[in-house]
Amino acid sequence: MNQKHSQYRPLQVVASFFVTLLVASACTREPILHLHEEGHLPNVDTDLPIVEIGLDVFWDYRLVYGDDYDWEKEWYYGWDDTDRDLFGELGYKEPKTFQLRRYFTDQVPRAPHTTVDEYYLEQPHFEDRFKWGFHDILVWNNVETLDGVQSLNFDETTSLDYVTAYTNPTSDTRVQYPSTRTHFMPEPLFAAYEQAIEIDKALTGFTYDPVRKVYVKKLDTMLYPLTYIYLTQIILHHNYGRVEGVDGVSNLWGMARSVKLNDGVSGSDPIRVNYGCRFKEHCDKEGEDVDIIGGRLMTFGMCNMNPNTITRVEDIKEADGTRHYLDVNMKFYNGMDSTIVFDVTQQVRRRYKGGVLTIELDMDTVRIPNRKGGSGFNAVVEDYIEEYHEILL
Repeated sequence: MNQKHSQYRPLQVVASFFVTLLVASACTREPILHLHEEGHLPNVDTDLPIVEIGLDVFWDYRLVYGDDYDWEKEWYYGWDDTDRDLFGELGYKEPKTFQLRRYFTDQVPRAPHTTVDEYYLEQPHFEDRFKWGFHDILVWNNVETLDGVQSLNFDETTSLDYVTAYTNPTSDTRVQYPSTRTHFMPEPLFAAYEQAIEIDKALTGFTYDPVRKVYVKKLDTMLYPLTYIYLTQIILHHNYGRVEGVDGVSNLWGMARSVKLNDGVSGSDPIRVNYGCRFKEHCDKEGEDVDIIGGRLMTFGMCNMNPNTITRVEDIKEADGTRHYLDVNMKFYNGMDSTIVFDVTQQVRRRYKGGVLTIELDMDTVRIPNRKGGSGFNAVVEDYIEEYHEILL
């Protein structure tokens, strides 16, 4: 039986990124500025304290009449121990280790990067000496997975001005139309980028810390998520044993293949994101006994945008006409199977930084396949009015 709503409080991670610039002194009293001569470079102390908030805070969509979006009220699939064993936690997890890149631009703020210093942080703390002038800092979390296999790749060689995260194609070719490639799902990714951090010899913006006997300058930025969680559920009404299971894999179409860590803008290459799904019988939907095919996926979001900078759904524009589909292979009682494709374009656009995607399917209207791989359908489902369009596989 489905367990839902109040039991599920997954965490979304947003990290406050504190850069503390330190100028050390051997004096026991407050030093004067002229002590800091050429060759005495300021020390940088970086802290990454983590703040945990729930998905209900990150998914801060405003609905009609000023109502807030409450994803738990529409999430009927739940998330039990088996789901966690198969797919991991429902929400974001707090990152423990980080990658940090430091770029020195000399006396020119926001200049193109010509050199980079690389650091691996085993704790949310960083300390090093900085040259006088301007610096840019990029930081992102290291990847942790259930099986130790990482899907995320990072391109740091094409340009020193940005780092691109991307995933590679899978071998899933069961749906050939529209013609888009299927890629592995990315892991949770967060990043922060701070530009034009100035360290001048006048120590502008520094304050003195008498305990550590140093001058301190703090800069604040935020580690924002660059992968977004979608919870998908296909609710089967009147199934009565017709569908007995799934092959365990679904795809969400039309999502970005990559993202630039520096500005959070996703790439322009739409792909299908491959993720795991599971079939559950006898779930409760407002008193009705239904079966549900549910899953959770991470994605870089829609193409050519940074969802963290968007506040209104009206600002979502996919100029290239990209549409979003969700496919699942259902296994029927007669031993046959059928891949069914659903149009979820409007739902994805409304939930531009993640959320629940729901498909209501009346099984009384679905033809039982009589051959392996049966027919595929694009099912546009709205208020129990189903319109099917056959897709040749």
